[in-house]
Amino acid sequence: MLTRADVRATIVVVVLAVAGVVALWPRDSGREALSTRTPGPHVSETVPAPDNATLAPLRARAALDPCPAPDPAAPPPSGPLAGIVVPCLGAPGEVDLGAALAGRPALLNLWASWCPSCKEEMPVLDAYAAEPDAVAVIGVNVRDLPEAALSMLADGDVRFPSVTDPDGALQRALDAPPVIPLSYVVRPDGSVQLVPPKVFRTVEEVRQAVAEHLPSDPH
Repeated sequence: MLTRADVRATIVVVVLAVAGVVALWPRDSGREALSTRTPGPHVSETVPAPDNATLAPLRARAALDPCPAPDPAAPPPSGPLAGIVVPCLGAPGEVDLGAALAGRPALLNLWASWCPSCKEEMPVLDAYAAEPDAVAVIGVNVRDLPEAALSMLADGDVRFPSVTDPDGALQRALDAPPVIPLSYVVRPDGSVQLVPPKVFRTVEEVRQAVAEHLPSDPH
């Protein structure tokens, strides 16, 4: 018997498969399949966490913006991100996402290096993130090898910060459907809103998506 979550995920996958705008999760459990950046049968939900020594030269080449840090003056974290701690992709260390984003708006974007549509929209998100009135953009690299993820960002000259989700805890907290790219608007009160899945092709599309899901004065 299908649960409500199963039905919801099935509907999302069918609609988006027809639209042809997203990538389904690959299903190959091996590291080799992941490193090819191509979907294959049986990818496990867990992937390697970043290894600092191995990633140091790749991080230097990618030169990502720093991952967000908590503001001592911010309210206590609330909502689904509270208590979610994930590795920073661009530098050693972890990020308490709930605390780092407490009291301020943000756009979370789930992506992977093997996802062609992700590669297409990442430069658009980066251009939006560079605008003076943009909310914080945080990438969430999922079901991917950190080496491949950093190489993709460096090759595309994408600088906004990203975290990784090696054990899938963040995806579970968001109740994320198994498709990417996928974006969520985080409101200052800690609540999150799924943006109807699409590939952002212009900065204006990103700006409109953020505005639709935030209070009139998100800052």
